[in-house]
Amino acid sequence: MVLEGIDVFVRVVQAGSFAAAARLLGMPTTTVSARIARLEERLGVTLIQRSTRRMHVTEAGAAYFGHCIEALNALEAGESQLAAAGTEPTGLLRITASADVANTVLPSLCAEFLAAYPKADIELIVTSRIVDLIAEGVDLALRVGPMQDSTLVSRRLASAVLGLWASPAYLDRRGRPASPDELAGHDIIRFSRITQGFRLIAGNHSFALPEGRLKADDMQTVRSLVLRGLGIGPLPDFTRLTPELSLERVLPEYSTEPGNVYFVYPAQRFVTANVRAFMDLAKDC
Repeated sequence: MVLEGIDVFVRVVQAGSFAAAARLLGMPTTTVSARIARLEERLGVTLIQRSTRRMHVTEAGAAYFGHCIEALNALEAGESQLAAAGTEPTGLLRITASADVANTVLPSLCAEFLAAYPKADIELIVTSRIVDLIAEGVDLALRVGPMQDSTLVSRRLASAVLGLWASPAYLDRRGRPASPDELAGHDIIRFSRITQGFRLIAGNHSFALPEGRLKADDMQTVRSLVLRGLGIGPLPDFTRLTPELSLERVLPEYSTEPGNVYFVYPAQRFVTANVRAFMDLAKDC
């Protein structure tokens, strides 16, 4: 089996163009094009259709790309396993998380990691979509809820609940609810990504949060609206992972059922020194 050209092909597909791949690889565009041509000639199939303005990965090329990614990741894992044992974290650690998790959990963890390991760097990919960790070359993901993908390994970071919060200015103006029934007379800010009914629990008692005129599908936006005094809204409590806010807890005995935040990484990859050190640091939080 000849591996020549596979790494170039993968980088072209990931970069989206021959020119962009050439810049990333530090070689002339003509060299990139020539290596792809030799790879196609050896395989006897067109992997990428190109014109002067754009390129298109063929169906055969897309299928081959998946196999190439797996092969390169396996080679990388083998090298990492030999090099990582007993070494200090160094180089780039790529982490993905949704905005809700990234804005509440990651800032303090990144600060501690970078301070502890000066030879390491971090790139954050903040997105609401489920990133394909292998195909996109991402080392670690933080995700909420149980994992469904058996090809991924998960490790619990923290448990979190949602409670009700409001600004002191709002509560001074509208009053402080003493029971769930009193929420009916208040402005409620809803987190719209919870679609099956938002229930808060205290012991054997529970209640459904009333509908409100204002809702958002992003927790940071809910946080901003609550901070502006626009109403009472749900916010997460990640213990010391959540920075102190100028907010007041409403009905503090009530909260949602606990949910878990997990570290997730590909099962087939060796855990690199960067990933291992980041997760180990986080478990002390």
